[in-house]
Amino acid sequence: CLQIPYVGLNFAVYESLKDWLVKAKPFGLIEDSELSVTTRLACGAAAGTVGQTVAYPLDVIRRRMQMVGWNNAASVITGDGRSAAPLEYTGMIDAFRKTVRHEGFGALYKGLVPNSVKVVPSIAIAFVTYEVVKDILGVEIRISD
Repeated sequence: CLQIPYVGLNFAVYESLKDWLVKAKPFGLIEDSELSVTTRLACGAAAGTVGQTVAYPLDVIRRRMQMVGWNNAASVITGDGRSAAPLEYTGMIDAFRKTVRHEGFGALYKGLVPNSVKVVPSIAIAFVTYEVVKDILGVEIRISD
């Protein structure tokens, strides 16, 4: 369920960035209407970065809610190593509120950089693969259509 906004945002950013590059031709990157593999990788990496940054707090909250039943989960989640009071969340909104109240807004992005090191290149490669398969099948899909 959390994948829907993430994947949708990835595709929207990727296709919008591609369309902008083809139309604006900034920095002489594009000579005709065809993007190079390197440019497509860059668009995919940018889309992955945006999607990951926007959707990551939802993933953090999901993981925290999964850990509620685990003994000493609070000390693992907060990273303080102390035995903390058991975590209890009544739902996703409650988990957001408690996380921000007790640890600050930055807690919603704990682990974003290491996760991005894994996710961003894979998204970039997935979009290049997507483009190659579209070319092989002779399919042209654009958001602006």
